[in-house]
Amino acid sequence: MKVPSDRKYSETHEWSLLDENVVTMGITQYAADELTDITYVDLPEVGSKVNVGDAVGEVESVKATSEIFSAVSGTVVAVNTALSDHPELVNDDAFEEGWMIKIKTEAVDPLKALMGAKEYASFVRNLG
Repeated sequence: MKVPSDRKYSETHEWSLLDENVVTMGITQYAADELTDITYVDLPEVGSKVNVGDAVGEVESVKATSEIFSAVSGTVVAVNTALSDHPELVNDDAFEEGWMIKIKTEAVDPLKALMGAKEYASFVRNLG
């Protein structure tokens, strides 16, 4: 299982990649694989204000619907509009082409509480 070491991971299987004060978020490949064929992605509008732990979207698949939770507080500055027509990008490339939202934040401290790549890989292995 691919788990890039340049980002942080939550127990709810979102990844967060910090670049200055913008956090790019998506779901992990593990989550995408568990959901199987993703058929729809619902994302917030650019300009939306979000708080740590807020549900900021949903991913629907043939198997289940899963909420996406924000790792930081801030303002949504970009959404991956390609997912509207091609939600399968999340299955195909969850860590790159399948990114979901970008949030501009002034407080990156919440990211410190998230897991690194090795911790997340161990967490997933222990899920059985």
